[in-house]
Order: sequence, then structure tokens, then C-alpha cells
Amino acid sequence: MVFVERDANGEIVAIYRSPQNNAHEELALHDPQIVAFLGASNSDFNHSDTALIRVIEDIVDVMIEKNLLRLTDLPIAAQEKLLSRKTLRQRLSNSLDLLVDSDQGLL
Repeated sequence: MVFVERDANGEIVAIYRSPQNNAHEELALHDPQIVAFLGASNSDFNHSDTALIRVIEDIVDVMIEKNLLRLTDLPIAAQEKLLSRKTLRQRLSNSLDLLVDSDQGLL
């Protein structure tokens, strides 16, 4: 069992192991409301992770451009992942370029 805190709309905003000032309602861990709340949190984390990965890739690119880091300084697995993602981004960028005529804008 867990204790939940709800907002003014009745939506769960926090889950605790023990009662808190704003969390007296007790629910089972398998309660659909708990499952939905945890699933939404997981989705938020996944979105945040994806954005953070892109930031880290950009930082690595800038460090390489400024000769602060060499790709070969990184472990082989990291090199492979960075190169793979860079290749995928270039392919996506190139496929999007097919939709644009530089003289006329979008086709």
C-alpha cells in the first residue's frame, strides 16, 4: 500500500510509502490510478532522456570541433553509438532535404 497526494482536480501528484501532511489516502500498488501515474512519469522521463541525449551529442560534437576531445578518446562502444546516431541524423536530414526546393521553398 502507498499513500497518495492529489491536486485540486483530484489527480495524483505524488506517492509516498508512509502518510504525509497532504497524503492520507491509501491505495494498493496495483490500483489503476497508481499504474497510470507511474506510467505517465515513465513517459516524462523517457522524453527527458531523449532530449538530454541530444544535448550530450551536441556537447561532444562541439568539444571535438574545438579539439578538446578526440572521438578516439572515448570507449569503442561510445564511439560506435555516437557515429551510429550521427549517421541516422544525417540520413534523416538528407531525406528531409528531398522535400525542399532551395529556389522555391517546399515542393
